[in-house]
Amino acid sequence: MESFDLVLEGFAVAAQPLNVMFLFIGAVLGTVIGMLPGIGAAAGIGLLLPVTYGLDPIPALIMLAGIYYGAMYGNTASAVLINTPGTASAVMTTVDGYPMAKNGRGGAALAIAAIASFCAGTTSIILLTLLAVPLAEFALQFGPAEYFALMVFSLSAVSSLTGKSVSKGLIAAVIGLMIGMIGKDLHTGMTRFTFGVSIFEDGIPFIVVIVGLFAVSEVLLKVEKWFAGELQPIPIRG
Repeated sequence: MESFDLVLEGFAVAAQPLNVMFLFIGAVLGTVIGMLPGIGAAAGIGLLLPVTYGLDPIPALIMLAGIYYGAMYGNTASAVLINTPGTASAVMTTVDGYPMAKNGRGGAALAIAAIASFCAGTTSIILLTLLAVPLAEFALQFGPAEYFALMVFSLSAVSSLTGKSVSKGLIAAVIGLMIGMIGKDLHTGMTRFTFGVSIFEDGIPFIVVIVGLFAVSEVLLKVEKWFAGELQPIPIRG
């Protein structure tokens, strides 16, 4: 009951008009930052951190939370409208969102993504507040066998979600593993697939892979369609 009283007290503080205003400002700024491909929520907070320097701690933290959630949703706009996910969290949004946008239902896709993000985010925060300690205790019990089983499950899921062609899914999984293995091994300190290039020792950032696979390829496709006279604007209704 004491924890529940503290949660209610936190809601009372967060619901104050001044804090709600800073939350709104942070969400708007975060959404704008999130629309830029390659800049995720963490980088957005880093860019907008000086904005909170003159604020009290509570409004500053609330504004940073708004920036984070705004950035997490903002990359949905680029994923739906131009088929370019800004972060890994918006990759799957391109699968259904961009085809909806090409059919003139971009507004509906953005609305569905916003509602789903709000519901899922609110539910996850409540569950994390209630189950943080049990989940942490459960995670500490993971050993090599559990991590190996988790990796096998993830690779099986990748190969099963690729549709009719299992071979394409396996090839994609192998290529992903090869890219993920670039850099120093965390346990032995040995370098793998760096070819003597020091910048590869930290591995390949996931954002770089996402922008390269989606953003650059989408730009090249659009340029090709523009020269062929086939590029048409996407109407947004709803």
